[in-house]
Amino acid sequence: MSELSHSEAYAASGVDITAGYKAVQLMKEHIARTANGGELSGVGGFGGLFRPDLAGMREPVLVSGTDGVGTKLKLAFLLNRHDTVGVDCVAMCVNDVICCGARPLFFLDYIACGKNVPERIADIVKGVCDGCVQAGASLIGGETAEMPGFYPEDEYDLAGFAVGIVDKEKIIDNSAITEGDVLIALPSSGVHSNGFSLVRKILTDTGADLNAPVAAFGGKTLGETLLAPTKIYVKPVLALMDKITVKGLSHITGGGFYENIPRSIPDGLCAAVEKAAVKTPPVFAWIAENGGVSERDMFNTYNMGVGMCLTVAAADADLALSVLRENGEDAYVIGRVERGEEKVRLW
Repeated sequence: MSELSHSEAYAASGVDITAGYKAVQLMKEHIARTANGGELSGVGGFGGLFRPDLAGMREPVLVSGTDGVGTKLKLAFLLNRHDTVGVDCVAMCVNDVICCGARPLFFLDYIACGKNVPERIADIVKGVCDGCVQAGASLIGGETAEMPGFYPEDEYDLAGFAVGIVDKEKIIDNSAITEGDVLIALPSSGVHSNGFSLVRKILTDTGADLNAPVAAFGGKTLGETLLAPTKIYVKPVLALMDKITVKGLSHITGGGFYENIPRSIPDGLCAAVEKAAVKTPPVFAWIAENGGVSERDMFNTYNMGVGMCLTVAAADADLALSVLRENGEDAYVIGRVERGEEKVRLW
């Protein structure tokens, strides 16, 4: 098939169709790892087919989320490391979907590049597959677009979308949140995939060496620390939902605490967050110090070590912490819900 579709004229313009076929062959072993039983088609069709298991659901509701990796990709280019950004892409989608209480079913990715280097594309998709495995989602399709003259040869963009499912009666919509509820933090793995335009400006302004080990980062290099993939919270949250009622979930992405926590708090109530309780990794101190970034701007741009914030009843807090810790999350309390019109207050 690859030989039949080869075009000398198209190749002369910068598009190598056969490279695309090679990339697909290289990524197939990774895609196979994401199978969760619902997929009805293999890679290469015009559409990805998926049959969801609706057993036990009274009113199934589909929930979708889409996102990209953003300018964090520039660090991947600089470090020539392409097997982790796929995790970021999946995480940014499935962590949003789980905020509604939905279990991710499947994922599709889109890679646009200046030149299709099959090994690099396979590395990117490997990361996507790693993220899908962590989320329990099947990678049922995707697209690689070679676009010479639009992207530099050594650069690409990466985006995707996830579809999940939840029974209507179990949708998390913040309507049950009341005064006195407890706010629980799920730790982040670092900067995740937000605020990298500012990070890159700081790197440019300071001339920092991405390959230099940093004692404050446990000996890891600055590049490794910044490129650490976004944590995926799907399985711990689903495990918790089996035990208690989760009243609200906020995925802390761009906009930090001030933009994201209010999205899960109803009018008339305020999330009171104790700043001293927030366990902030050293990388954020590096950003603040080297960029001269104020504390408020840090909390308004980055996750500051909290990748997700959960709201639960005070009576369920201890059990919630126990279940989350049993599922690998070093969860802890960062505040409570109070009366107030400001939606979020850091003190």
